Amino acid sequence: MAARPALALIDASQGFDAVLEAIRQVRERSSEIRIVALADQFDLCFVQLGHEAGVDGFCVTARHPAVLIKSLELIMLGESVLPPAVLRLISDETCQNREQPLQNTTAGPKLLDPKACKLSPREAQILDCLMQGAPNKAIARKLDVTEATIKVHVKGLLHKIGVANRTQAAMWASQHLPQREGPAQHI
Repeated sequence: MAARPALALIDASQGFDAVLEAIRQVRERSSEIRIVALADQFDLCFVQLGHEAGVDGFCVTARHPAVLIKSLELIMLGESVLPPAVLRLISDETCQNREQPLQNTTAGPKLLDPKACKLSPREAQILDCLMQGAPNKAIARKLDVTEATIKVHVKGLLHKIGVANRTQAAMWASQHLPQREGPAQHI
């Protein structure tokens, strides 16, 4: 009889960085562990970064206990689970993108309208560090998180603002984010 994989439940209502770090640590221990993020609600950015970090399912704690149990059973069988509200957000975003005219996808990533791209305070901090040319290790030290957490944030940021690399992200930030007053604070 084959051994069943373990299940790790992570309280995703804690700080964003702490949750991503916990996910990373669990995933480092075993690639076979099923990871479930639990919270009252999820935003699309967290779901994307959590999925990239290794989360197998996202469960809303305010749902009926039977829904939570069935969701956990599906995850243990190897299925991915998303709350209906997240699926609606993804669907709405997909429909909005369909209404835009098709563009040449071979030209590279499409830069997003800064008004449509809502950055968290942490993302803005990381973009500021990227504009200064700081490596992940220095950013992690400044923000008191692990380097792996910064890598996850940077990857998510690149996707969110529609650029291919750190240099393009720094250029995007210099054009779209408010500039700070006074001398630059180098890391």
